[in-house]
Amino acid sequence: MELLVKNIRQLVNTRETNAVLRGNMLASLPVVENAWLRVKDGLIHSYGSMDTLPSTENAAVYDAAQAMVLPCWCDSHTHLVFAASREEEFVDKIKGLSYADIAARGGGILNSARKLQATAEDSLYEMAMLRLQELMRLGTGAIEIKSGYGLTVDSELKMLRVIKRIRETAPIPVKATFLGAHTYPPDYKENHQGYIDLIIHEMLPVIAAEGLADYIDVFCETGFFSAEETITICRAGMAAGLKPKIHANQLNLSGGVQAAVALGAVSADHLETMDDAAISALAGADTIGTLLPGAAFFLRMPFQPARKLIDAGCAVALASDFNPGSCPSGNMNLVVAMSCIQMKMLPEEAINAATINGAYAMELENEAGSITVGKKANLIFTKPVPSLAYLPYAFGSQLTDRVMINGNFL
Repeated sequence: MELLVKNIRQLVNTRETNAVLRGNMLASLPVVENAWLRVKDGLIHSYGSMDTLPSTENAAVYDAAQAMVLPCWCDSHTHLVFAASREEEFVDKIKGLSYADIAARGGGILNSARKLQATAEDSLYEMAMLRLQELMRLGTGAIEIKSGYGLTVDSELKMLRVIKRIRETAPIPVKATFLGAHTYPPDYKENHQGYIDLIIHEMLPVIAAEGLADYIDVFCETGFFSAEETITICRAGMAAGLKPKIHANQLNLSGGVQAAVALGAVSADHLETMDDAAISALAGADTIGTLLPGAAFFLRMPFQPARKLIDAGCAVALASDFNPGSCPSGNMNLVVAMSCIQMKMLPEEAINAATINGAYAMELENEAGSITVGKKANLIFTKPVPSLAYLPYAFGSQLTDRVMINGNFL
């Protein structure tokens, strides 16, 4: 089937070739004014300006009526599979309880783990698919999903099997990440090596045998997993065929960034707490720095130093960190707006970071992230807006009119 979309006000992020964007290049956002776009078999077939509009014979025609058209968001960091929300902890934080206070009362990651352990696989799948459908309607067209709320052999594998099922049934690309090293379960609170051994010797062999994950992730943080433990776990994952992605430097200068660089990690995510050494290490590496402003916002933490990272030449992506504890929103439109408002990213930088660089952070750059011939026709059609900058500027408005996935409108 062919579809010809005409009268596009701006066709945004048009690229003939792929490249990770760094430094000044992140602000370069190619646009075709007054454009058309042809879709064939769910893929981008061709595009150009309206003065080169091809014959509409043998194609359905859709009049975009001066909408802007962008590639769908590529959300490279989520915890989409969980059993229950945690709004009671949200209220506790408003009342003044600290993260440590909430954890001492059985809250935090361990709260999600208990609930997930008691929830059937089918229920987890159904809840996650409903969330995914909502995110697609908001414009997400590729996504990564982590485990990490299981914390036992059976429950981590259950989570990963749910993610595999989502991957097999969802209409958008889905990447799976094993995050067994999210925290230490209560039985291993005083036996860290015992839990690390469980990950390496009991979880990873099954994950490798069943093809349950693309990546291995570790929460490298003070009070969780040290940089040395992170490297040990990731190297075991790499031996099992998984590539590393690291939760790094969220709360402290944990050494997570340097560990990610040493491992050749695909990405180092969070980066709220950065010094010159961490920034320099990331700038000199292929590892992508994935910023999660939604978590900083929800936890009332300082936002990531995006300008320093970009100016130093780091490759920067944006993602939602959608999870029930520290960012119960997967709305990438809001992530882009926050990045401009709170992290002083230019609209062009934020859009690139949430599309093509986000695709690279999931190794999906050949399928998603830009308007490029041969990539999936996963597209956002905006409502009438005066400019691209209006999208993050009017952060409280729903400016997405329609979303196309594989050439079909949702």
